[in-house]
Amino acid sequence: MTDSVQEAREALGKRLREIRRDAGITGRELAAREGWHESKISRIEHGKARPSGTDLRAYCHHCDANDQLPDLLANLHNIDSAWLEWRRLLGTGVKRGQQLALKLASETTLIRNYEPQIIPGLLQTAEYAEAKLGRVIEFYRLPDDLDAGVSKRMERQQILYRRGRRFHFLVGETALYTTVGDDHVMLGQLDRLQAIIGMPRVTLGIVPLTTEAIVVVEGFMMFDNRMVKVEAHTAELTITQPREIVLYGRAFDILAGQSLTGDGARALIRKAINARQDT
Repeated sequence: MTDSVQEAREALGKRLREIRRDAGITGRELAAREGWHESKISRIEHGKARPSGTDLRAYCHHCDANDQLPDLLANLHNIDSAWLEWRRLLGTGVKRGQQLALKLASETTLIRNYEPQIIPGLLQTAEYAEAKLGRVIEFYRLPDDLDAGVSKRMERQQILYRRGRRFHFLVGETALYTTVGDDHVMLGQLDRLQAIIGMPRVTLGIVPLTTEAIVVVEGFMMFDNRMVKVEAHTAELTITQPREIVLYGRAFDILAGQSLTGDGARALIRKAINARQDT
């Protein structure tokens, strides 16, 4: 379980404890009314155990707080959906993940995306996407729907040309050298990045290798100021807590300030191209 999910569970437990105390009911009394073991109250209120919807209803019923039930149930749902296992997300193949990403992107005005090691999906060539998704299918032993997954990823990129939307991509310089596919695939991808620079509504920044590590953060994508998606090795984390979104926004701003854009970005890309052509 991630720190963010655990913190959310602890926050929900703290809120339940406050509801109980405000009602003047002890943990022992609440447990007795519901026929629970007294330790269950402690585990829930300290974030050690996940409360069920039935548990939340019991708290609200006995503490005369039914008006708070809808919000509590919404919080519980957010916690349950925050940590989504890759096997569950991609159980039918990679196309489904691309479909979900397309839907979310279409509902967003400003997308901010930081990738330290690979090229972001919205900027990938078809050949790069095919090589990357092929490895995902192989590693996670997913159903082979590679062609459909690549097609859907390319369809996602059409959003770059829609009016009323803005995109800010930050790419670690490492991503220019991390081989996906082979040299031919990488040279095509690097050419694509050069073409991205100067596109309307799109900002591309490259964070140099020698940049000071003011913030060290995993790759993430921000959807306006309402949601952050973090892709970990075994799961996808969905962040909706405002205070956490603020921290990701601050990290993005710092990295953006350290990045090179325009001619500076072109120079780094050209350097990576030359390194491949000289080998």
